[in-house]
Amino acid sequence: MQAGRNPKWDWHEIVLACDVVVANGWCELRQGDPQVKDLSDLLRHLPLHHDVVRGSDFRSVGSVSRKTTDIATAHPDYLGVSTKGGEETKKVVRQFLDMPNDMKAAARAIREAARAGLFDSSSGSLQADVVAEEGYREGDLSLYLHARRDRDPRVKERKIAEVRNHGHDIECEICGFHFGRRYGERGVGFIECHHVRPLSEGTRETQISDVVLLCSNCHRMIHRGTPWLDPGRLRALLR
Repeated sequence: MQAGRNPKWDWHEIVLACDVVVANGWCELRQGDPQVKDLSDLLRHLPLHHDVVRGSDFRSVGSVSRKTTDIATAHPDYLGVSTKGGEETKKVVRQFLDMPNDMKAAARAIREAARAGLFDSSSGSLQADVVAEEGYREGDLSLYLHARRDRDPRVKERKIAEVRNHGHDIECEICGFHFGRRYGERGVGFIECHHVRPLSEGTRETQISDVVLLCSNCHRMIHRGTPWLDPGRLRALLR
């Protein structure tokens, strides 16, 4: 393959490069910098791209240095002309600005996974990746970051205690499924808790009457599609 015809930078690769730029005060790193050489070596050993799509200068110190320039010039405070680093690079820069601690942890996790060999695709060539028609490639390592609404576990605990205090079994309030009766000892006491009023509406004080106990099936059916079904509506559908 001709030099320069390399695959686009993967999210994991950009995260590693951006982490180095952040540590350098959001400044680019030149080719002679030891960190550029170290990062180049790491990226060249990561099995994120098959050998057949790698150019002879794949993730060379020159290309790594250029990527640090793309990242540095994508910072909103950069006063010069930004290079064309691509949307994925801009996305990672925004993630580092919005979630610096999380992204530094992500970079650390990627490095640790690389050292532990967790990125090993178990296929040394493209041919090994072409399997029978019924086979589908799965199991590659991906790192996902997402925001979630905090939940207080005491709400579920109080709800279960309230049900038991009234002499009722811990079962789905919609279909009556009882995990203990179905799965024996392994299922005793297991149940899921659903907020009738979505937490996505914002921070609030949750009352015990605001939640219901559901089996996994009913819980998924309530959340399937928008708007979410009211528990009473799903109960009516079952009837």
